[in-house]
Amino acid sequence: MRGRRSEFDRIRSVLEEVDTGEPLTAREILALLGEHGEEFESAHRIATVLGRRAEAGDVEVIRDRPYRYRMLDGHVKHN
Repeated sequence: MRGRRSEFDRIRSVLEEVDTGEPLTAREILALLGEHGEEFESAHRIATVLGRRAEAGDVEVIRDRPYRYRMLDGHVKHN
């Protein structure tokens, strides 16, 4: 029996599939997740998950207004 995927794995999986080519806001990621059948409670929750993974070096947080997120380590190819 397959275990439940983490929130980060669910986000990463959709972003790998979509590969927009640019960093995305949490709200944009939330919309993409919804289009792919992945439910999250809010853009804030996505920002929290990605912010925590940024501390581990898996995500780059572009501290602009609004914040944008980019997957690192080859998870999603960008610029």
